[in-house]
Amino acid sequence: MKTRQTILRAAAEVFDEVGFSAAAVRRIIKRARVTQGAMYFHFASKEDLAREVMFSQADDLVLPGGPDGLQRLIDITFYLARELRTNPVLRGGVRLAVEQGAFGMREERPYQQWADVFQEQLNAARERGELADAVDVQEVSWVLVSAFSGMQLFSQITTGREDLPYRISTLWRYLLPGVASGKARESLRLDLDMDQGRDPDPVPAPDADRDLDSREPHEGSGRPR
Repeated sequence: MKTRQTILRAAAEVFDEVGFSAAAVRRIIKRARVTQGAMYFHFASKEDLAREVMFSQADDLVLPGGPDGLQRLIDITFYLARELRTNPVLRGGVRLAVEQGAFGMREERPYQQWADVFQEQLNAARERGELADAVDVQEVSWVLVSAFSGMQLFSQITTGREDLPYRISTLWRYLLPGVASGKARESLRLDLDMDQGRDPDPVPAPDADRDLDSREPHEGSGRPR
């Protein structure tokens, strides 16, 4: 089992670095420091290995705790943004989900698993009275997964995901006025700096006359200057 996990991690690193098509099996074997026989004992082919990496992208994640609801959902998205900057298995799995046509797949499960996580938190938020009356939790979870996926891809291309937490903050500042109840918005936080020991930014109240992007970037947020 340890050898299998070692190969998976090495493969995730290589897939993240060069993509599926350019990832040579010999490079993965060298990175994992295993024999060719060990590689093919656990995985029948590069395609088999890619599928396993894609489906196991969340296996080593420990999502933020706390009461289920909107704040935990927000915290989860910031946690994922930080993990995407450092976690090779998540990074490799996410890249393969985008490139899955290259190894003969058209599979929605890598995205649906996150839609399910988000919807669970939105259902809890509904029970807590944190959502606006017109919100459809299934639609919002789909929108959030789609927006997050696009933002992380754009962030990867432009800054190597260094600005991803700021981009997620921007997503929430525009999304929350249409999703959260007025009472919930008073207590929600956009926690850009959870892992740096600084106080998080409060969610701005919706105001048609307010320029939502006028705030100065929070130090350490990764916002492009």
